[in-house]
Amino acid sequence: MKKFAKLPYFVFLLVVVYSCNQTNTPKEEETILKGKASLFVDETLSPIIEDQIAVFESKYKAKITLIAKSESEVLNSLFNEKGAIAILSRNLTKEELDVFKAKKINPKITPFATDAVAFISNKNSKDSIVSLKEVIAFMQGKPTPSIKGLVFDNLNSSTVRYMKSLAGIESIPKSGVFSFKTNDEVIKYVSENTDMIGVVGVNWLSQPQPAMVQYVDKVNALKVTGLSGNESYLPSQNNIAEKKYPLARDLYIINCQGYSGLGMGFASFVSGDIGQRIILKSGLLPIRIPGRKFIIDRKSKNDEK
Repeated sequence: MKKFAKLPYFVFLLVVVYSCNQTNTPKEEETILKGKASLFVDETLSPIIEDQIAVFESKYKAKITLIAKSESEVLNSLFNEKGAIAILSRNLTKEELDVFKAKKINPKITPFATDAVAFISNKNSKDSIVSLKEVIAFMQGKPTPSIKGLVFDNLNSSTVRYMKSLAGIESIPKSGVFSFKTNDEVIKYVSENTDMIGVVGVNWLSQPQPAMVQYVDKVNALKVTGLSGNESYLPSQNNIAEKKYPLARDLYIINCQGYSGLGMGFASFVSGDIGQRIILKSGLLPIRIPGRKFIIDRKSKNDEK
């Protein structure tokens, strides 16, 4: 009878062990092409990453949840181990790599495309060209008659960080520079106001959401004159490729999973042939130009008769 009395305890122990094993199954089931993962994305880059995820999920038994945040929030998510995979518009700094090194994490960094920061104006605006020197002077708080105001997505975005770095400033001026929350809000505001210059990721112009098409149609991307020379260039794919447009920036996948999971599989996909074709079609510059196949028909007209 004592042996039977102990039976419920063994059953309970087995249930506990099974439950603990069940909590680990998602990681055990995840492979480079199967499972679930969260992807923290710099929100200025979300349109092109949405396309990549849609195609990736259509080909493999994978579910990737895109979480769009400002650049600083994406980095905090990585540091706090809330998200092991991220998309950024810059590489990690030495100081940031040291943080991961202290945690015994070796991030796998994959460059996959070149994006651009675009200046936009209302279509009714008379100006079609903006000088980068004047934009920088305006960011530094200097009087610039040709620029009445700059509009950014939000103060923690990669776009603001990029322009602050160019201007060599720690904080933006208290007057003349405004911020919203998203690139869509910037585009909408500029489409309704003729005196402001918006600063957005070019991908939001080349791949607008259906609801945003009406607003994108009411703005123009401005030609930008760089810090040297007098030529001005649009943020086109060709100008980015030829390094003529002065506000180009490389994009990176930061994978901190530390095992062969979806981070590795997604990075390989985006930097591979299909992913690079998606980049090319989007108007951004892929890190590798996909090859083109030509079919040569050797039949002569006499053969066809």
